[in-house]
Amino acid sequence: MSPIIQAILVLTSVAVSGLLLGSVRFRGIGLGSAGVLFAGILLGHFGFEIEPEISEFAKEFGLVLFVFMIGLHLGPGIVQLWRQQGIVLNSLAFAVVLQGFLLICVFHGVFQSSGRLSGYAAGGLFSGATTNTPSLGAAQQAVASLEDPEKSRPENVKTLASAYAVAYPGGIVGIIAAMLIMKRLFRINLDQEVDSSETNGKSSLPPINRQSLLIDNARLAGVKFGDLPGLEETGIRISRIRRAGEDSVAAATINTVLGEGDVIQVVGSEEGLQRFVPMIGQVTDVNLMESKGTARLRRIVITEASVLNQTLRQLSLDQRYNATVTRIRRSGVEMAARGTTRLQYGDVVNVVGDDEALDRVTELLGNSVRSLDETHFAPIFFGIALGVLLGMIPFQIPGIPFAVKLGLAGGPLIAAILLSMIGRIGWFVWYIPYSANLALREMGIILFLACAGLGAGRTFFSTAMSADGLLWMFAGIVVTMVPLLTTGIAARYVFKLNYLTICGVVAGSMTDPPALAFANSLSDSEATTTAYAAVYPLTMMLRILAAQTLIYLLV
Repeated sequence: MSPIIQAILVLTSVAVSGLLLGSVRFRGIGLGSAGVLFAGILLGHFGFEIEPEISEFAKEFGLVLFVFMIGLHLGPGIVQLWRQQGIVLNSLAFAVVLQGFLLICVFHGVFQSSGRLSGYAAGGLFSGATTNTPSLGAAQQAVASLEDPEKSRPENVKTLASAYAVAYPGGIVGIIAAMLIMKRLFRINLDQEVDSSETNGKSSLPPINRQSLLIDNARLAGVKFGDLPGLEETGIRISRIRRAGEDSVAAATINTVLGEGDVIQVVGSEEGLQRFVPMIGQVTDVNLMESKGTARLRRIVITEASVLNQTLRQLSLDQRYNATVTRIRRSGVEMAARGTTRLQYGDVVNVVGDDEALDRVTELLGNSVRSLDETHFAPIFFGIALGVLLGMIPFQIPGIPFAVKLGLAGGPLIAAILLSMIGRIGWFVWYIPYSANLALREMGIILFLACAGLGAGRTFFSTAMSADGLLWMFAGIVVTMVPLLTTGIAARYVFKLNYLTICGVVAGSMTDPPALAFANSLSDSEATTTAYAAVYPLTMMLRILAAQTLIYLLV
């Protein structure tokens, strides 16, 4: 059997058995993709193996694919999340990472002299106890990059994986146990927490309404709508107008000249409308949506690359096509259409105009619904290449006497976040359907875990059943639970955070999807997922850097 055929058969065997193992649930909790790691360990113990070069490539490429897809998914909304809750939540996540790092150093200092916790085991223990797979990849890369051949031997890399695998189960159990302990400690009533979360965590974007106004201010006669003072600040858009004494309704834009007795339809937030109406006239019950005329409404999906990241003011649809964008729906959230609003791929815009104008605007903006389900791979591979190059760049951190690299775990993650925020460079558009993103992400982590498990399988059971292995398990649970409990208590009593938000920080600070799934099972609130996403990128970077730093400091 050729090495390639053997590698394919072994990897698929590990993947199938691991996913079956991960699908087994106890009280709603399962290992998920992490089951592949343990299947790899088990099969590796019984002699399943693949060529080292093939294993290394599959493992590293899987890691790159995993973190890059995560970055693409989180990037577009990350700025808004950081603005809303970023400082407090990320400070708490930083405290969790720092405490875990310091505890590992303490355990290493105490047990190093007896040879029971080497620097390699400490690095793997840090990654396993915090259930962070990319940091394991970063630590393994750090070992492989050591200049001393004795320190960079493959056996040392396997020690990392063994310590990771020994500590990982306790990490998952410890995270969930910490959530349950805090629930009992804080005497949580979940219904009250959900109500509080919905009251305090409502979207910063107010709902958009429409109103019909009768212009009874004679001073506005002959004035263009776009020349009204404070228009941009209120975010009000005009969509239709019925002239005084007429029955027909026409589309209106910022260039529409107003007249006394005209009835116009405006769109905006409740607050904006309350500020705007007194300047115009009075609210009327006339429904211009149902009146006859040439004005039409069309919902158009943004799929044309040339208009991405352009503002509505730059597109100037009012001037060029006599059409008005009245509101925008992005990721299920409706927002006002301001002149400064930049369009993103997949936005759905409400446009009002006559039939000819709407046809021209549709051609300009794309409206290819089918393309939303298509996966364009050229931008993905281009972005991965940029991320790999970024990960190779060494940089200095003040206070650390050696250069640190983002590596294959950090470089692609940062590149993906930045590229997805940019959205487009030339004809490269960084948009991928969520289902495709999730599939590629899962494929990547399965490849990585399968190879990591096979590599550790030969020595895992002998290590886990030894005195050192039992010590690693104990130390791993301490490293998992102590930072979470201390930080969670501070979040509740000092920062007065909602319990569901704390659960999101707990899961996000450990970058642990099973813990997030458990927290989400407690309620239907989105507070947990929002907090998880808010701290995930920073936490991922901190854990990658911390894992590398542990190797350089302790080995």
